[in-house]
Amino acid sequence: MRFFLLFFIGLLVGLSGVAQQAAPPASAPEADLVLGKTAFPVNEYFTISFRLRGAPLERYSAFPDIEGFKRSGKSSTTTTRIVAGQTSTELTITQRYAAYAEGEYVLKPFTMTVNGLTIRSEGATLKVGPEGVATAPAPPAGSGPLQGIGSLDQLFGKQKPQEYLEPHDDAFLAVQADRPRVYVGQGLHVALYFYLTPQDQAVLNFHNFAGQLPGIIRQLRQRTVWEESFDDQEVTPENVTVGGKPFLRYRLWQAELYPLNTQPLVFPAVELRMLKYRLAKKSDPDLDNRLEGYKTYRSQARTVPVLPLPRHPLRDQVPVGSYQLREAIDRTTFRTGRAFAYTFVVEGEGNLAALNLPAPVPPRYLELYGPEVEQRLTRQAGRVGGRKSFRFRLVARRPGAVPLDSLFQLVVFNPATARYDTLRSSLHPIVRGPARAETALRARSTDPFYREALARADATPQPINVYQSVRRYANLLLLALLVVAGIGWWRGQR
Repeated sequence: MRFFLLFFIGLLVGLSGVAQQAAPPASAPEADLVLGKTAFPVNEYFTISFRLRGAPLERYSAFPDIEGFKRSGKSSTTTTRIVAGQTSTELTITQRYAAYAEGEYVLKPFTMTVNGLTIRSEGATLKVGPEGVATAPAPPAGSGPLQGIGSLDQLFGKQKPQEYLEPHDDAFLAVQADRPRVYVGQGLHVALYFYLTPQDQAVLNFHNFAGQLPGIIRQLRQRTVWEESFDDQEVTPENVTVGGKPFLRYRLWQAELYPLNTQPLVFPAVELRMLKYRLAKKSDPDLDNRLEGYKTYRSQARTVPVLPLPRHPLRDQVPVGSYQLREAIDRTTFRTGRAFAYTFVVEGEGNLAALNLPAPVPPRYLELYGPEVEQRLTRQAGRVGGRKSFRFRLVARRPGAVPLDSLFQLVVFNPATARYDTLRSSLHPIVRGPARAETALRARSTDPFYREALARADATPQPINVYQSVRRYANLLLLALLVVAGIGWWRGQR
């Protein structure tokens, strides 16, 4: 009886160990730094990028400053890969730097923090060549320094009363869209801007901006869109002209919106509270000549109509955007029974996340495997675009032309022309060699192990609940062993 008891305990331990080994380990997030080319002409950018894998971006520290360079905008790229049903995503944030002049510069070693992960760079020596025209220096900072307010009453007695006036400013808050109307599925770039003149910097400053922004964004978000947000956490001024007058423009928030139906996009009026100083009517060097106050700026409400797509049999399934087709094939000669890879790549601007290639239906003499899907999304300068690729493997069983144009095609709607287009393969590979017999179970002919194993395998269909039956029999066996062990323990106690 002790033998059965020990056998039962060992069986339970073994099953638990197998279960622990079968559980796949969770992939930990990873991040690293990538530097651009260290030798480049003065009219090109130097870049610093970080890549994040295995987790969504939550926060990251500022990119380093480089002496002799100015920052010139950022971009983000998201790469999504789907292989054998497993999805992996990689986010890349890139900071561009423009050199003021030619010469040799030193990028000192630095560290950054991404989602709590610390990543380091050893720095580099940057060589800026004499080609092209140097870029202009960066615009001035967005706000002047704050002056301290002190009290000298205890030392010199009570200060003389001071009169303050509120100066005029031309600042305003605006919600802007890049199109007056859009089609269903078409991208609409929406941004929240704060405008002020260079003279207004002396009297205006942001107040509790981090606390106000989440509430403003909640009011601007739409329920009937697919939203692609920009991972830009810095608020820096841009030099623009409005009505022939120079302004500094701060982009507070931006997103690319893709309407899912014809419901209009309504952006309500939102408010931003700014710190505004009142200036002394008569300046006195012994007194503080500014008095702190507040002013609330309110944007105008805006509505963007959404137009339905023209009539089409596949109107509800057609991707919308400006797309082009790129194709790739890994061979120049094709033989029967040998696999070759074909990649259908869609490039352009649009909602790539909603773009799917219809499943091709191959003829009986052609084996088709896949696809492996990879998506690369880039957000830059208020535009969202990229590429999405579908990689297939094909094996022809008889010689002749492979009809790729009838297998791989995608109907898209181009909002710029308001017309439907069909992206269709233009490759016509010719397969040579003897005809091969079709097999019920198809394997790669270049792998002898699987070829022999599948040749010996039983192709008889099995019941769909076969694993449930195995589990039931295993439970009955474990119950019987438990009863035998219990009886043995009871008899041993007597």
